Amino acid sequence: MINIRKGINFFLVGLPDSAVKESHQRIKSAFVNSGYKFPRKEVTVNMAPADIRKEGSAYDLTIAVGILAASNQIQADVNEYLIMGEVSLDGSLRPIKGALPIAIKAKELGYKGFILPKQNANEVSII
Repeated sequence: MINIRKGINFFLVGLPDSAVKESHQRIKSAFVNSGYKFPRKEVTVNMAPADIRKEGSAYDLTIAVGILAASNQIQADVNEYLIMGEVSLDGSLRPIKGALPIAIKAKELGYKGFILPKQNANEVSII
């Protein structure tokens, strides 16, 4: 869940580790280098459930797509897809570790699809 309102802040809640907290800077740079605008508002990213620690940079793409959808820069029903990927400063995507078990879980949970970096496509193509 992402909330955008008046103000200029970025909050990431839900027990993120350092790599997840750093996503703000990667996403902000990626937006600039990809022609999108990071909202000049207060952005709150809720990474529920709050009691489970979130680790690594694989949440970058999830957060970025959520911000783009919440700020009406893209039109997408992001809740139908499981989205994972590391975002580089230039806006490109880097592969994630553990894509196959994540894709299996996405299918089990009934997601319409799984959006991930193309470098992970061969790994999850059996799903």
